[in-house]
Amino acid sequence: MKILTVNDIQRLIDIVGIESFFSRLLIALKQDFARWPAFYKSARHATHYAHGVIELMPCSDDRLYAFKYVNGHPGNTAEGKLSVIAIGQLSEVASGYPLMICEMTLLTAFRTAAAGVLAASYLARPDSDVLAVIGTGAQSEFQVLGFNGVFPLRQIRFFDLDIGAMRKFARNLLAYPFELVPCRSIKEAVRGAGIIVTATAAKKRQSLFALEDVAPGAHIQAVGGDCPGKTELSHALLSAAKLVVEYMPQALVEGEVQQCDASHVHAELWELVGGHKPGRENTQEITVFDSVGFALEDFSVLRLVYELACEHHLGTDMPLIPELDDPKDLFGLLSA
Repeated sequence: MKILTVNDIQRLIDIVGIESFFSRLLIALKQDFARWPAFYKSARHATHYAHGVIELMPCSDDRLYAFKYVNGHPGNTAEGKLSVIAIGQLSEVASGYPLMICEMTLLTAFRTAAAGVLAASYLARPDSDVLAVIGTGAQSEFQVLGFNGVFPLRQIRFFDLDIGAMRKFARNLLAYPFELVPCRSIKEAVRGAGIIVTATAAKKRQSLFALEDVAPGAHIQAVGGDCPGKTELSHALLSAAKLVVEYMPQALVEGEVQQCDASHVHAELWELVGGHKPGRENTQEITVFDSVGFALEDFSVLRLVYELACEHHLGTDMPLIPELDDPKDLFGLLSA
């Protein structure tokens, strides 16, 4: 079984390149969402605490089984810790044996951005060149670089209550060709933007901006609302928009749509990918991808990383599973 540490993932991204990794991940996600009925699916198992959440996220087809352990603790950054950390496992269904245990903190950021870009490829105007980012925490740069690989971005507007986070964001993206515009308010950032990413961490109901603040034809990627009682958009905005979710049973509990009901939802993402329902139908409609994160996305990134790790000989093979001459003699390990 392979063990891939954060150093292995860093090495993998260095070998493949960020842009190429995003491109290959988008292909993997599109392939898997296109065969949605082939998967065994369930909403994630979440244990909620006053200060955060710990979750298990499983997904499987008839060949591979994947799951992720992930947390969400918004207060962690005040103690110098990440708000979100994750570890994943990929196993073969035929035997139940694990193939890989893998760091997924970096990979969760990649797959969250890539899933949003996949949705935006159906929902955003193809000529969108101004991207607004509300919340410049750990997810923000991944969002920008994911969108930059598909859309002709010329300007990135950004806002965060934490000035230090805004400086960090600008520093990390300084080498890229688009213009970086720090904004003094959310309204200033979203005004006229073709794509808006909301990725705030506060665990509460909030309305970051109003319907009238959004330009006709804008697409909103709502990332921050990902647990019960946590939202970023108003009911009025959702009611006026074409709304797409990943997996309805999970989104109705955790997403922006916990404020409404299934009748407000236009489609699940797989229906757009498979051509069962239309994406954007005109230049004026406002679209929203309610991105709470679904386990199929973890499945896609884990199978991709396993393929790349084997190809580039990355990771460490470790004997975490007993190997026995007689598979019925487990006790014999203790007397060997």
